[in-house]
Amino acid sequence: MELLPTIWFIAIAVLWTGYLFLEGFDLGVGMLMKGFARNNTERRVLLNTIGPVWDGNEVWLLTAGGATFAAFPLWYASLFSALYLPLLLVLVALIFRAVAFEYRGKVDNPRWRARWDWAISLGSLVAAFGVGAALGLTTTGLPLNANGDREGGPFAWFSAYAVLGGLAVVGFSLLHGLAFLALKTDGDVRHRARQWFVRLLPVLLLPIAGWAVSLQLLSGEAWTVAAVAAAVVAAVLAWNFARTGAEGRAFMSLGTFLLLGSASIFGAAFPVVLPSTLNPGFNLTVSNASSSDYTLGLMTVVACIGLPLVLAYQAWTYWVFRRRVSGDHIPEAHSFLPAIAAKALVPKDQP
Repeated sequence: MELLPTIWFIAIAVLWTGYLFLEGFDLGVGMLMKGFARNNTERRVLLNTIGPVWDGNEVWLLTAGGATFAAFPLWYASLFSALYLPLLLVLVALIFRAVAFEYRGKVDNPRWRARWDWAISLGSLVAAFGVGAALGLTTTGLPLNANGDREGGPFAWFSAYAVLGGLAVVGFSLLHGLAFLALKTDGDVRHRARQWFVRLLPVLLLPIAGWAVSLQLLSGEAWTVAAVAAAVVAAVLAWNFARTGAEGRAFMSLGTFLLLGSASIFGAAFPVVLPSTLNPGFNLTVSNASSSDYTLGLMTVVACIGLPLVLAYQAWTYWVFRRRVSGDHIPEAHSFLPAIAAKALVPKDQP
């Protein structure tokens, strides 16, 4: 097996894992805007926990997609063309979600806020499900022919594995969001998030556990099966830490669960980057789907310089905004005039 393609397969797996860890909790918090938060103050608390970091977290999605395009162009072309419709829905959902973050507080009106709350909640749900479906199909296969093109109609990608992957990321994101709220808030929101976490952990982790076990049955090895077993231990520890009020340890244990589960899934799929459900001979692998050694070598140099910088500024951001948020920190809601309208009300004889 060639060294550089293998290194970049691992790097892309790490990027996707980093995305699910960082974006997972803010997608989960977004989904919890409806159903968990009881009033506008609590919804503003939820938004303030992720407000400084959500856009930085999405950088990992762009980086994972860009790295796939550069390191494995055939993988990128086959996957993104086959999943054109679901990935388009993901893009629209992320756009609505981002706009809602900015516009929700512009008008002090319950109906106005309710519409944007639904945009945040549904946008987070659709984005999480779409990303999960894409990752699930990446590891289980699409109907690809010898040229790497999808066979069948626009919904040929839809399968039980797509649904399983989508539910896996949705469930993990919801649980990760609850763990983050227990860690980042205070008062009733904190205690309720911890209670929901303890009660829902077995249910919300069931789809991702099913995904991991399915991969082990299809192509698992001894070390990937061991990783699944270790992930189960990490999930039990997360549940126990949350039950005893150790929110930080619960959050990190859940992150360890994700790391081990992701390693077992990508490890079981290796060296295939995109299986064909039509013929195993049409599988895309790290060897036949990768860029040239020169391209991969140049990417490695750039990554060694750029990745530490990205990690440093994100770590600094989280450190600056490390304090807990509660309803006492939320000022009264109020409307305000846009700058142009406000300027029009100023008398002409005043500067």
